Amino acid sequence: MSIQNPIAAPNLPKIGLNPAGLAEKGFMIGYLEALSLVERLHRLLLDVIKDEFERVGVIEINAVQALLLFNIGDNEVTAGELKSRGYYQGSNVSYNLKKLVEMGYMHHQRCEIDRRSVRVRLTDQGRNIRNVVADLFARHADGLEDKGVLGHDGISQITTSLKRVERYWTDQIRYIY
Repeated sequence: MSIQNPIAAPNLPKIGLNPAGLAEKGFMIGYLEALSLVERLHRLLLDVIKDEFERVGVIEINAVQALLLFNIGDNEVTAGELKSRGYYQGSNVSYNLKKLVEMGYMHHQRCEIDRRSVRVRLTDQGRNIRNVVADLFARHADGLEDKGVLGHDGISQITTSLKRVERYWTDQIRYIY
């Protein structure tokens, strides 16, 4: 999915030219721009991870799988938990888990209580991939701060704002059901 360019978006609600309407339209344009930016940043993050793996010579794993390994970390989880805990947002979690197990990056084991459920955890090979991603993120965090791109206050404000949007969207989904 791609968010339209908010400036050229023909589907924006028609708002009168009174000052309140202009402010509302301005907020809507800003909201659409923020949505587009979040989407682009996620895709760019995957490209950055892909480039890092090409640099270090890891070609059998894709960026989505590497991010999945990073997010699992030292935890042992089920496929359902991956989505519910926010570790993984893709629709093909089962496919990626199967591939990661086949390639030796994850162990899987049937849950003793519910035999339908499979628990997964990283192998040593999976932890190595997780460490590559962690090192990449640490270098980026240092670079953002060292070059004055973003400081503690800036990252805190971004995180707080994104959590508020997440909470709002979560509430919207809950109200549907």
